[in-house]
Amino acid sequence: MSSVAVLTQESFAEHRSGLVPQQIKVTTLNSEEESDPPTYKDAFPPLPEKAACLENAQEPAGAWSNKIRPIKASVITQVFHVPLEERKYKDMNQFGEGEQAKICLEIMQRTGAHLELSLAKDQGLSIMVSGKLDAVMKARKDIVARLQTQASATVPIPKEHHRFVIGKNGEKLQDLELKTATKIQIPRPDDPSNQIKITGTKEGIEKARHEVLLISAEQDKRAVERLEVEKAFHPFIAGPYNRLVGEIMQETGTRINIPPPSVNRTEIVFTGEKEQLAQAVARIKKIYEEKKKKTTTIAVEVKKSQHKYVIGPKGNSLQEILERTGVSVEIPPSDSISETVILRGEPEKLGQALTEVYAKANSFTVSSVSAPSWLHRFIIGKKGQNLAKITQQMPKVHIEFTEGEDKITLEGPTEDVNVAQEQIESTVKDLINRMDYVEITIDHKFHRHLIGKNGANINRIKDQYKVSVRIPPDSEKSNLIRIEGDPQGVQQAKRELLELASRMENERTKDLIIEQRFHRTIIGQKGERIREIRDKFPEVIINFPDPAQKSDVVQLRGPKNEVEKCTKYMQKMVADLVENSYSISVPIFKQFHKNIIGKGGANIKKIREESNTKIDLPAENSNSETIVITGKRANCEAARSRILSIQKDLANIAEVEVSIPAKLHNSLIGTKGRLIRSIMEECGGVHIHFPVEGSGSDTVVIRGPSSDVEKAKKQLLHLAEEKQTKSFTVDIRAKPEYHKFLIGKGGGKIRKVRDSTGARIIFPAAEDKDQDLITIIGKEDAVREAQRELEALIQNLDNVVEDYMLVEPKHHRHFVIRRGQVLREIAEEYGGVMVSFPRSGTQSDKVTLKGAKDCVEAAKKRIQEIIEDLEAQVTVECAIPQKFHRSVMGPKGSRIQQITRDYNVQIKFPDREENPAQSVEPSIQENGDEAGEGREPDPGSPRRCDIIIISGRKEKCEAAKEALEALVPVTIEVEVPFDLHRYIIGQKGSGIRKMMDEFEVNIHVPAPELQSDIIAITGLAANLDRAKAGLLERVKELQAEQEDRALRSFKLSVTVDPKYHPKIIGRKGAVITQIRLEHDVNIQFPDKDDGSQAQDQITITGYEKNTEAARDAILKIVGELEQMVSEDVPLDHRVHARIIGARGKAIRKIMDEFKVDIRFPQSGAPDPNCVTVTGLPENVEEAIDHILNLEEEYLADVVDSEVLQVYMKPPAHEEYKAPSKGFVVRDAPWTANSSDKAPDMSSSEEFPSFGAQVAPKTLPWGPKR
Repeated sequence: MSSVAVLTQESFAEHRSGLVPQQIKVTTLNSEEESDPPTYKDAFPPLPEKAACLENAQEPAGAWSNKIRPIKASVITQVFHVPLEERKYKDMNQFGEGEQAKICLEIMQRTGAHLELSLAKDQGLSIMVSGKLDAVMKARKDIVARLQTQASATVPIPKEHHRFVIGKNGEKLQDLELKTATKIQIPRPDDPSNQIKITGTKEGIEKARHEVLLISAEQDKRAVERLEVEKAFHPFIAGPYNRLVGEIMQETGTRINIPPPSVNRTEIVFTGEKEQLAQAVARIKKIYEEKKKKTTTIAVEVKKSQHKYVIGPKGNSLQEILERTGVSVEIPPSDSISETVILRGEPEKLGQALTEVYAKANSFTVSSVSAPSWLHRFIIGKKGQNLAKITQQMPKVHIEFTEGEDKITLEGPTEDVNVAQEQIESTVKDLINRMDYVEITIDHKFHRHLIGKNGANINRIKDQYKVSVRIPPDSEKSNLIRIEGDPQGVQQAKRELLELASRMENERTKDLIIEQRFHRTIIGQKGERIREIRDKFPEVIINFPDPAQKSDVVQLRGPKNEVEKCTKYMQKMVADLVENSYSISVPIFKQFHKNIIGKGGANIKKIREESNTKIDLPAENSNSETIVITGKRANCEAARSRILSIQKDLANIAEVEVSIPAKLHNSLIGTKGRLIRSIMEECGGVHIHFPVEGSGSDTVVIRGPSSDVEKAKKQLLHLAEEKQTKSFTVDIRAKPEYHKFLIGKGGGKIRKVRDSTGARIIFPAAEDKDQDLITIIGKEDAVREAQRELEALIQNLDNVVEDYMLVEPKHHRHFVIRRGQVLREIAEEYGGVMVSFPRSGTQSDKVTLKGAKDCVEAAKKRIQEIIEDLEAQVTVECAIPQKFHRSVMGPKGSRIQQITRDYNVQIKFPDREENPAQSVEPSIQENGDEAGEGREPDPGSPRRCDIIIISGRKEKCEAAKEALEALVPVTIEVEVPFDLHRYIIGQKGSGIRKMMDEFEVNIHVPAPELQSDIIAITGLAANLDRAKAGLLERVKELQAEQEDRALRSFKLSVTVDPKYHPKIIGRKGAVITQIRLEHDVNIQFPDKDDGSQAQDQITITGYEKNTEAARDAILKIVGELEQMVSEDVPLDHRVHARIIGARGKAIRKIMDEFKVDIRFPQSGAPDPNCVTVTGLPENVEEAIDHILNLEEEYLADVVDSEVLQVYMKPPAHEEYKAPSKGFVVRDAPWTANSSDKAPDMSSSEEFPSFGAQVAPKTLPWGPKR
């Protein structure tokens, strides 16, 4: 047994104080007798000497010497050379780049090896590969295959040798390919060819060819021979445990294959070199001939059941008999009914062998024990524990339980079987005496309810009554339930299960129809809401259908009354969900969506919160203008009104109601809304809202700019009138590129057709699938006329012509800049006409146009108009101070873009001037003289950085100039009291930002140090009045709030003795918080640490009426407290903890029951037994009586416990332990010379180094830089 010892400071001190080594003792744990302390060299064996690390040095004799082993490096480095003529990539200019570098990177990533390339003087490629051996070999193979030119060669070897080249599972072939860095292709077995193809470098091919021929030559030396030997003599040739044949194989080097006993083959196969093979065959023939002459046979009858004992595990018994007697025992196959066993051997040995056969046959016995099948698992025990006790004692005994049979089969050595049988019989007897079982019939449809969720019910019954309950699986559809265990527990479990079943038969199942869209909401996130419902109705089982079934049926099951209550509760919940899921769509012009959202979503958030609705806006990049509001109907209507009012305030939006019979609504809307969409687009994008289908309402609402609304109303009524009289529809087809041309600029052409015929023509929208389809609606004659006109136009468009026109080269650039944007617009507008300008650099002025005749003519006309515009183009200067440019441009230049579109002009802003104060224009020199010499710039003239240049037609430029000047912001001043400025600004500027976003102006509040009442508002003139009104409205609100604050700041003081303050505050401030919330006041208690404050004054702040009510509430509490009395009770401190209870639970219960306050003394108090009880006199008396009764009861327990402690043995860890002497050694270095000398840690003798220094590793490419 090992011992553990410690070297202590005391023992080391003893060495230093001069004690002789003989006086020192060692104390070891787990050893009874003291032995001599070990020497220092035994305890701390010396390390190997430095010389040990040098080459050819003798190994030192030390305890460490046999531990050191050289460690083989796992990373290797190999260098490969690819000659210039064999390099695949020879481009000298791109070394380290291009395809070669890519391939190297791929090889490094795939194999995990590291590659370095360099060029030799002869332009050959040197590749250094580092990494683990297998990675280096793989990388080498890839390098040769991908960076070196490949050659190929064929090697003919006999077909039967091919498999030796491949090796087991192809491993030899893979190794050969890796070793030689080649690709070796071996013909398939069904291919008669014997040629092996090798691909790779010349060097690699030579190596591979050599290896393949070596393998073939080796196989040529080998021979195969087959020898017929009767099956009965195979055991004699193999010998016991195959030893004889093993010896022959080892001595001759020949492989001998004897077929196993189970295979009915007589030939023995020999493989090896010819001479040695002949020796092996001769020896085996000799054994065979000898045995044939000398052996004879006898046949004996042995019971079939005992054959396996004669054979033994893995045939060991047969081998044992053969080894001892030299007799072979032949057993009939297991599928044969024969019981005859044949013994073959020399006559004098047969008797001994026969004795052994019978001994083996009778060494094992089979027995059975009667045991009811239901007891089997109790005999086996949990996880086989009970059975393991028997099998561990008698491992040779095999115990078998057959399901459904009332017996247990035992098999093994006779003695062991008898012992095991006795043990099992006694176990069965014991179990029958104390166990019982019963079978009850319960309809299988109730089984899963009996089991409960996750087996809760059935596990409870099992644990409570200590029984086992077997409920058949659903697949069996069986009603039989079996209960096994203690007789009393079985009866109780039976009773409870039958009660549960009878209760379930009285249960009711109800199907509740709830729309599937509400199921997820009712279940709640992570099942929270359904868990609440189940907790509320624990006896009701609620089953929701699988979402994939698309079913609305929710099943409730449980007692009738509970199911009814649960049904009503869930129906109410669904009604609330239905009410809250009302949805309406509000069409709002896209440009106003940002105003409805507000800065940072402020407006939409406010509407959502105040109306308690869900509002979904379309995505910014979506074409949809519809805002969807979801919630209660009244709330949705309120939210819609608020959103529409924002739109109305922002634009001149009119709303008109038109009465059209409900039966015409569908026909007016058209297929997928095509007809109504065409009216909305034609009338400037107005919104036309039809009532919900089935509502019976005739009112159609049109919303949009006033002029457009009137136009839409007119068209809608005209269309309705047509529909009522007689409506006729015709569809015609035209290529989508013709549609714009047919519609004409601004819809002129199609309007002309409509006006002349009176028919409505509908073109497909961008989202329609059929883009060729044009629909004509109206009276039949009008539709026919419109159809003729349109078909004539389309026919003309189909006649493609080619024409040309002359355009001066100076204008060409205007048409082709911005990737030909102008030409693209012309092509889109005029039926896809192709316009070709001459190539740049040629001075030709001929422009070619190709397309439909009408389209070409219209395009020519449009190009001519553009040229006229270009020739009539003028440049106008508009002077606007630079500080206003950003405001004029608008967000992302949107205002300028609008003006350029509206007036067809170009607007150029000047570059920003960094230092406007220092802007002095440089003098212009003419003829070498300074033109500006002696003159100063005119102070009234505009600066260059203020001038905006407008290009276009003169009249358009003038109109654009006016539009630009109208965008220049104006400033007005509003007088607002200085003390309100900080409230207008709001927290972190939120208030003023909100106003600026809402009114689209800039509001400047003067700095606080100026004490000014003037606030400046800057913005467009149209927005200033609204902003001023909004600001003054905010001022009124703030003044009203100020007045309210003054009223709320009324203060009232109440004088209350400080001893009552904790009671007024209450536990965790509960009482005072209640008073504060109830009376809407602030209550301040004096600071205990502040000596200047009156400690009996409580200050109440709020409305005067509320403060008085709060004062009365406080005085009422004080009045009750003054009636209370405090009494001290002597209570033995040993029972305090019992009375207080865990975390004060017991004492709180007493205080709540008797309505008193009980205070226990703190630790270190003068009288540890003094307990104070405070409350009304009668309550205090009752509480004291109760506490004293508890003391008497608990004290008796304490006294008993103390008496018992006297007789108890003190704990082991309190026994006296002698101080440890620590770990001591003899002949230590510090005792050798001087007793008071400590070890010298700087000495290399006392503290030797670990071997010699290791020389730095030299790299193949020199030291690292």
